[in-house]
Amino acid sequence: MSTNASMVTEFVLVGFSRLAHLQGLLFSLFLAVYLLTVTGNLLIVALVSADTALQSPMYFFLRILSALEIGYTSVTVPLLLHHLLTGQRHIPRWGCALQMFFFLFFGATECCLLAAMAYDRYAAICEPLRYPLLLSRRVCLQLAGSAWACGAMVGLGHTSFIFSLPFCGPNAIPHFFCEIQPVLQLVCGDTSLNELQIILAAALIILCPFGLILSSYGRILATIFRIPSAAGRHKAFSTCSSHLIVVSLFYGTAIFIYIRPKASYDPATDPLLSLFYAVITPILNPIIYSLRNTDVKAALKRTIQKMGSAEI
Repeated sequence: MSTNASMVTEFVLVGFSRLAHLQGLLFSLFLAVYLLTVTGNLLIVALVSADTALQSPMYFFLRILSALEIGYTSVTVPLLLHHLLTGQRHIPRWGCALQMFFFLFFGATECCLLAAMAYDRYAAICEPLRYPLLLSRRVCLQLAGSAWACGAMVGLGHTSFIFSLPFCGPNAIPHFFCEIQPVLQLVCGDTSLNELQIILAAALIILCPFGLILSSYGRILATIFRIPSAAGRHKAFSTCSSHLIVVSLFYGTAIFIYIRPKASYDPATDPLLSLFYAVITPILNPIIYSLRNTDVKAALKRTIQKMGSAEI
């Protein structure tokens, strides 16, 4: 590869190439996880779309979250499976940019959507009489549209900024997909200013929604503690538990990965951490929401019963 920045036309995703003896096992494992992720999230989308009992704003956002998870994992896992199966790990520069854009697009959209879901829980618990007004169909569409728009701006902004920088080689990315930090390590010259700009932008898109979530749950907890009966407190908190678990998983890893300097990037351990939020978290969301949500479990039971009746 030429050291001329204009000649860097492709990258090599190193991924798990060091584990040559485990390629077949890794392919089978990631294929199973991917199929389960897509199936589980499609099931939630189908249930929420078809069941009349799941038409509240909470399930409107849950359906979008499941669709996001399908897109989020589909940006990285199919290409990873191709690399594991064929051993061909090259990706054109434009392909790397496209993958980074969609990964940031889905990730940033989910950041904002989780904040909208926290607002939904706040309105349901703290403002129950005004809930239909605060979360009307129009408001829900506006919140969802704003989340998608924010995701598009973040993805386009970060991707265009990074790929406008010069790449002089080497072209080996120590990761299994085009993640910001390892790609930034391949940029020529002093990138400290670029790195600071990226960290500040990442902090803004991650910490602002996270701050709104913390604010919402602060008020939710204050309201729950004022409920006189233990049963009432448990019922109110149970409606938030699934969302809290998802928020903890998503934001915990996102804050650790993105809000830090590139010098702290470890090519040995960071791809494993990325596996958690890029591959594992999307499969956990349908499990969390289906096992901990009585409405979803009831809808699934009704669907199975209908299918059984139709066969008879």
